[in-house]
Amino acid sequence: MKTLSLKLYFSLVILLCFACKNAQNKTNIHFVITDTGQDKFYNDDGEKIAKPSETDEYYGQDAQYVGKLSAYKDNDDGTITDLNTGLMWQKTPANTRYNFYDAFTYVEQLELGGYTDWRLPTIKELYSLLNSNGELHPRNLEQSKPYINTNYFDFNYDKRMPFAGQYWSSTKYVKGPIQNIEIEGAFGFNFADGHIKAYETGLYYNGERGVRNPGNYVRAVRGKENVYGVNNFIDNRDGTITDQATGLMWQQVDDGNTYNWKESLIYAKNSTLAGYTDWRVPNTKELQSIVDYEKKTIPAINENFFNCTNPDSWFWTSTTQGDFKYTACYIAFGKAYSKDNSKATTYYDWHGAGAQRSDPKSGKVEDYLLESINAADSIRIKNYVRLVRTIK
Repeated sequence: MKTLSLKLYFSLVILLCFACKNAQNKTNIHFVITDTGQDKFYNDDGEKIAKPSETDEYYGQDAQYVGKLSAYKDNDDGTITDLNTGLMWQKTPANTRYNFYDAFTYVEQLELGGYTDWRLPTIKELYSLLNSNGELHPRNLEQSKPYINTNYFDFNYDKRMPFAGQYWSSTKYVKGPIQNIEIEGAFGFNFADGHIKAYETGLYYNGERGVRNPGNYVRAVRGKENVYGVNNFIDNRDGTITDQATGLMWQQVDDGNTYNWKESLIYAKNSTLAGYTDWRVPNTKELQSIVDYEKKTIPAINENFFNCTNPDSWFWTSTTQGDFKYTACYIAFGKAYSKDNSKATTYYDWHGAGAQRSDPKSGKVEDYLLESINAADSIRIKNYVRLVRTIK
């Protein structure tokens, strides 16, 4: 009996130590979300306005809140170190487009700065380089600014297709096929026009070859994997969720209403959820940080902690889209719909749940149905809101 009790005692001690170690490891999960860089204020029409006061209707947009500023170091060996995230990046990418699977071969064979452990970045790592002061002028590239800090990173527009500045991430789209012919997709970020979407990998969703695949560019990264973008959620049991990895507190369940952009800012300003009065609409980097890209079902969010009242939902950010300043960025937590062209009638999950697109800030859908021979995104005008606040 004493022997059994002793064995049980030591077993409990071992289990307790293991649990403590796991808890400690989880507590150490941390990554820095840097500011988007947006430093101008805009109204619904995309016009620049003066910095709004708290009583003004456009108060609470991206530029109102300045977060951790981006900081880089040029290592003078073809590499750039992000001083906030610790990730090291390729300064000058190859001027070559690769299909998704060939991109892995390229980074595995890359030797740069004396390092050989280069890899494709995840979509969250890649998006960490976003600078929201970008702006594309297809007919005047000299006036254009890519969505990346060109004081440190080299970027060249494709003069034939200036909008085609997409770079691969390693993140596959696992929630289903994209487009209208059952294509396998993987996420990339377009540093020319500032959008995330799922691109063709070169395979059909069932694994067969034969998809037309224009390919994307590659900007290699090195650094510890499974750190940047890994969340550490805590349920506060008061309608809020804290991500200990980022120091952000989130609204657990959206209020079930959709708003135009200006209304979303007002809703956030007036919220007293859980007794706090400093709620805001998240900027685009903040909201993208809680996307669950690995989950195989929609919505693209961890449903052990969060709830979307409409699983097929898009959520506003406070960030104005640089190319079309009458629009603001949203993150699609449901399917990111588009269609073959503006005359087509059927929408498909073209860009993938977890994509970042933009919607007009106000008005009527029919006011924005532009003629296009290319894919035409679905337009909603009114989107959902998931509030955020920074833990002091």
